[in-house]
Amino acid sequence: MMACAACASVSPDMSAVSDGAAAQFSLPTIHCAGCIGTIERALAGVNGVREARVNLSLKRLSVTGPIQPSDVLRTIKGLGYEIFLLDAAVLDKATDRKGRDLLLRLAVAGFAMMNVMLLSVAVWSGASGATRDLFHLISAGIAVPVVAYSAQPFFQSAFAALKGRRLNMDVPISLAILLATGMSVFESLQGGRHAYFDAALSLTFFLLIGRYLDHRTRSAARSAAKELTALEVHQCKRIRGERVETVPTSAVAIGDILLIESGMRVPVDGTLMSENALMDRAFLTGESEAVDVVQGAALQAGEINLGAPVELRATAVGEDTTLRRVAAFVETAENSRNSYTALADRAAQIYAPAVHLLAFVAFAAWWLGSGDVRLALNIAIAVLIITCPCALGLAVPAVTTAAISRLFSKGFLVKHATAIERLADVDHIVFDKTGTLSSPAVDIPETLSPRARSICLSLAQHSNHALSAALAERLAGVPPVALDSIEEHAGQGISARLDGQVVRLGRGAWIGADFRGFGLRIGESAPIELPFHEVLKPGAQEALSDLDLPSEIVTGDHAASARRFADLAGLPVLADARPEDKSRRLDALAKEGRKVLMVGDGLNDTMALARAHASLAPASALDVSRSVSDVVLLKESLQDLPLLIRVARQTQRLSKQNFAIAALYNLIAIPIALAGFATPLAAALAMSASSITVLLNSGRIGYVK
Repeated sequence: MMACAACASVSPDMSAVSDGAAAQFSLPTIHCAGCIGTIERALAGVNGVREARVNLSLKRLSVTGPIQPSDVLRTIKGLGYEIFLLDAAVLDKATDRKGRDLLLRLAVAGFAMMNVMLLSVAVWSGASGATRDLFHLISAGIAVPVVAYSAQPFFQSAFAALKGRRLNMDVPISLAILLATGMSVFESLQGGRHAYFDAALSLTFFLLIGRYLDHRTRSAARSAAKELTALEVHQCKRIRGERVETVPTSAVAIGDILLIESGMRVPVDGTLMSENALMDRAFLTGESEAVDVVQGAALQAGEINLGAPVELRATAVGEDTTLRRVAAFVETAENSRNSYTALADRAAQIYAPAVHLLAFVAFAAWWLGSGDVRLALNIAIAVLIITCPCALGLAVPAVTTAAISRLFSKGFLVKHATAIERLADVDHIVFDKTGTLSSPAVDIPETLSPRARSICLSLAQHSNHALSAALAERLAGVPPVALDSIEEHAGQGISARLDGQVVRLGRGAWIGADFRGFGLRIGESAPIELPFHEVLKPGAQEALSDLDLPSEIVTGDHAASARRFADLAGLPVLADARPEDKSRRLDALAKEGRKVLMVGDGLNDTMALARAHASLAPASALDVSRSVSDVVLLKESLQDLPLLIRVARQTQRLSKQNFAIAALYNLIAIPIALAGFATPLAAALAMSASSITVLLNSGRIGYVK
């Protein structure tokens, strides 16, 4: 087999992986939680493997321990899976070739099915003799190459399963398609009255619909753990005596003195050596307001220095830094989430062996009872076709795809394959505060002159800060003034020149005021305070009122501010929460049996978003938060959050109804097939009817309000 575009070839002289390193492999053919369990259990018995994790979304395997990569390759190939050493550079260039391939196979099968059915109409209408035989042979000429091409995804999966001495849903599917095609070819060559090429093509067509819909619901999102590593500083400045040298961050040792320049990210954990510093700690707290710290304060990797250059003594480096610990935690949580067993996977675990047993019993009973191998084989094929899991294969993907489309029209981008199912189980919601539930609002003093209002608006329009945006919104309609020499000062504010004077909008201390908040200063006149407070984001009040789930706020903001906002929202609050505190709160809720939806937007929420049973981030969230979340809210308003829960619950109900439809169909059809009253063609028509019923039932998701 050829490697996928995301994979690299493997050389035979691969060296062993060191004890502390993790070998990365690509698994392009895995597709469910069952694959994860099979692979991880098999690797647990391989010599030297300390830990093996499979990430389903990325189709990636990480193996830790002093192992030979060739041992891992041999073990996984023995299970029937494709596996390749990972080439990350090629991986980034990979495209969705699988989706395009499935769509092409689906189109070919559909086109062939319609043409063969047109030929079959003549046979059903009474054509006989040479005319019937000619139509059967033409149908064979169309169907055989199309089945060989279009049904390959099922054949390959079934072959891999049998090679690994296991069963999956594709084994009975492949048997049904091959036996229907093979028996039809035999009947056509023997001048038989019946051929079932249309049945084989119908099976292939409807099953490819399910496979393509399932592929569409699989997540193509990047790993959040990988996004976190992008925040690492790869080079830094180390002070040695009177000399400052640029060194790789990996070369920094505990006790080294580092120079952190203005605007730079802290490369390692350490202690502040300078008298004071102004730091952006959004990574740890999620709060946009800069923090003043003094000599001796602990700084973490990932923080940003907003003030003058400072010196830092390293106290934790490499894998021990806060940033690396968060990334490792997120990766573990991602892998745990990918082990979630979807509803369809749970149903498939018992379905495949039951179908084989039933078909074998039908064949053996009719052969022994009638002595006619041809009749027994026809009945066994009819049983395989009539029990072929088309409806089962469509049950979840059809309704999930319809739900994802419905939610997208309402501003929700669903990113993870099992997100809808997990959202339906949610019974508790945890909200971050800043940027998630709250937005800043600025109070304009009544005494503020029209000219000062115009200056405020002009300065605010040139700043990206949230308070500036709130101020500009509040002053909408005020005529702006023309400013010169506009300059934004990181963490402080924005300045400009107007009529020879310096005008400034920003932190009180920066503009020379004795208040700590936000203010305006025009030239040498007295600073004007512009008080600000937090308000609920648009739609938040309606969402909180409409939600029928217990909710709470967990925030890194200080207690007084958090309590004021919590009273406004009418929710309980946990304040001063660091990333690990948020994660511990979710663990505590999980121990109580709660299945939590985490809603957050900051780096400090990443651990909790990954840990939660389900997670949501607004579009304004950082890349890493959006990557780790199951759902991204594409619009500003939270008003439709209850709709997300209702659609998820209805999706689960419709999925179960679809399984019930498939079960009822089998309950009626199987006895008919076992009794010999259903030809393979009739079985294919019945199977198609059940599949269409499932698709129509799935469309009801569009009526959820």
